Amino acid sequence: MERFQKIMQYAYLVIALVLFVEGIIKLVGNETPKGVIMLIFAFLAVFMYFFKKRFRNRSRFK
Repeated sequence: MERFQKIMQYAYLVIALVLFVEGIIKLVGNETPKGVIMLIFAFLAVFMYFFKKRFRNRSRFK
């Protein structure tokens, strides 16, 4: 189970990268609202990576 959690933790970084690139492409292509939404979701994915990492490390030591 811990291995799956670690894989999913890094999946958030991959998702963030994809959303960031798509968001930049949408902003350049004059689709501003969609680009901003994708950048917000990219930020949330990075936040979830650090959130999951912190609590996975914390629960291991209990």
